[in-house]
Amino acid sequence: MRSYPLLVVTAVSAEADAIRAGLDPADVVIEAVGVGPAAAAAGTARLLAGRAYRAVVSIGIAGGFPGRADVGSLVIATRSIAADLGAESPGGFLPIEDLGFGTSVLDADPHLVKALQIALPHAVPGDVLTLATVTGTAATADRLATRFPLAAAEAMEGYGVATAAADAGVPFAELRAISNPVGPRDRAAWRLGEAFAALRAAAPAVATLP
Repeated sequence: MRSYPLLVVTAVSAEADAIRAGLDPADVVIEAVGVGPAAAAAGTARLLAGRAYRAVVSIGIAGGFPGRADVGSLVIATRSIAADLGAESPGGFLPIEDLGFGTSVLDADPHLVKALQIALPHAVPGDVLTLATVTGTAATADRLATRFPLAAAEAMEGYGVATAAADAGVPFAELRAISNPVGPRDRAAWRLGEAFAALRAAAPAVATLP
């Protein structure tokens, strides 16, 4: 038994249930903390304040950028990026760095990333974008793909979880299962079954994390 458990946070209970099967609750604590970066940050901070953990991993369903992460695949975040944290301007979007108010980019812990890549060799490494508003048009998808050429997926919680982890001094990682391509919103085309199956298949890899 390791000294401290691993904390896995998801947005909703269905994601938590998918990753929970077969894991030892004494070694991996799994909690759903809510949808969006604010709920994710607040919920993760609350959990980290109440108990010591060896690391925290944000896990869940995501959209994949076409040509970078296919539906049904897994994405291992190398960085979590708050893609809509900044300001509009006549010349285009200004990230928070340009405003002098901090950073929109948080690196995943390299040791956790390496361990996930070893355990999940077919997973796609890349940036995972965090947005408070999910992309629903081809134009927005194209803009994001151009601004973030290393982005493989977009979700709504990773940067919030990463922020709470950084504040607590706890290593962070993010793992996403792709249910749909980033672009025009077509709920009928989402392949949630494949994404949840990918999460369930990834559970043994989560148990190996240092």
